[in-house]
Amino acid sequence: MIRATVAWRPVVAIAAAAAALHLTVATRYGWHRDEFYYVASGRHLAWGYPDQPPLTPVIARLAAAVPGGVLPLRVVVIAVQAATIVLGGITAYELGGSRRAQLLGAGAVAGCGVFVGASLFLGTTPLDQFMWSLIVLATLRAVRIRSLRAWVLVGVAGGIGLENKHTVAILLIATIVGLVLCQRPRLSGSGPWVAGVTAAAIWAPNLIWDAQHHWVTLKMARVIADNQGGVVGALSQVPVLLLVLPAPPLIFLWVRGVRFAAPNGPGRDHSWLIVTASVVVVATVAGGGKPYYAAPLLLPLFALGAVATEQLEAAGHVGVRWATRLVVLSVVASPVVSLPVVSPEFSTFLRTAAKEPMETYGWPNFAAQVFAIVDANPHAIAVYAGNYGEAGALEQFRHRGQRAVPVVSGHNSYAQWGPPSGTPTEVVAVGQFDRAFLEKAWTQVTFAGRIRFPDGLKNDESDKGAIFVCRGPRGDWADLWPTLSFLG
Repeated sequence: MIRATVAWRPVVAIAAAAAALHLTVATRYGWHRDEFYYVASGRHLAWGYPDQPPLTPVIARLAAAVPGGVLPLRVVVIAVQAATIVLGGITAYELGGSRRAQLLGAGAVAGCGVFVGASLFLGTTPLDQFMWSLIVLATLRAVRIRSLRAWVLVGVAGGIGLENKHTVAILLIATIVGLVLCQRPRLSGSGPWVAGVTAAAIWAPNLIWDAQHHWVTLKMARVIADNQGGVVGALSQVPVLLLVLPAPPLIFLWVRGVRFAAPNGPGRDHSWLIVTASVVVVATVAGGGKPYYAAPLLLPLFALGAVATEQLEAAGHVGVRWATRLVVLSVVASPVVSLPVVSPEFSTFLRTAAKEPMETYGWPNFAAQVFAIVDANPHAIAVYAGNYGEAGALEQFRHRGQRAVPVVSGHNSYAQWGPPSGTPTEVVAVGQFDRAFLEKAWTQVTFAGRIRFPDGLKNDESDKGAIFVCRGPRGDWADLWPTLSFLG
């Protein structure tokens, strides 16, 4: 059988169109809380952090060094998203799809809510989606052609992915399970072993860092699982993964992909992908992980569905034209929910379905309110922020105040970077905490106001954020730091 060629021009055109749309609204609202943190982490270079490996902070630091505020960071993430869309088309090709299947695969990624939403801001998630997709594609190719070079690419992609997010380890283990159960003869030779050694070698510096810091990332994972409600909470999110994150019109595509690659289906040679996806979902639920951890595997399932749709059309079933209409519907609808396309007022209304756009809104206003309290209290020597987003925003928009005071936080990496020297005689505290938490460190805690945005606009800060003035410290910064530090 003669294989189709990669439809580079139309697939890249789909990715370019998606990128162009994203660029038009890239800076409409502003920075996301996580972007502040990644830039700050990049300025404290290390082989790891409590909540992520070093790759995204390094990229964020480099992007932030380019003039243009948040725009250079957004250009990076939009480029990553466009590359992931291209991988959707190439994966359909690798699975045997012709030009139409490749366009359907790329279009599904461009319209999938979880991929579109990830491109809102620079973070570990869009890079994670790209690396998962690249690992799957490289593995498909390695299984097909069985060359050492192809397996080396799997290892390189796996190692780089692990330097961005540890959830890649779940994918790699699940892939091994899927291949052993479904494609054991294809694993003969040294290729898979070389891939494993390569990935481990690239990941090693981050692992060493983690060991030196008492496996803080495992502690962080436990905190995330607890916040999710453990196994029960994660299990309740599976319907979100299967039915909401893909964008509802695309459900049919991944369902077709699963049926196509089932052990008794026409695409049974690729049934290892179904096993891999199942193991990933089970492992994510068992670990109390978030539903979007497993979402990158929607890309190969979409590609399988695209190939299945093409073949079913040839057999007289509903085919590519009908599927294309649903993909186009998703491409039009997903940005409205996931990107700052609509007004901030309407984004506030949509927060139950997608809260992230409003997490990019109002940070200069937030900083101005905090620094107004600082300026009104001339004896205040620092700002203590309740989380890394608040601390990063205050550092970024320090010019909103008349006095420059240090900004500190006890949240995640900020806790490791430590407090100032001396005693916190008078501190302005801002965050999503109550008075009782602050009274562990100061004897006098005075409420100074709530964070408010104009016109009833809402994000987490306006929902729960408050400002306090704290006096009468129960010790110096070093004494109080264990009380003020936490993972979350």
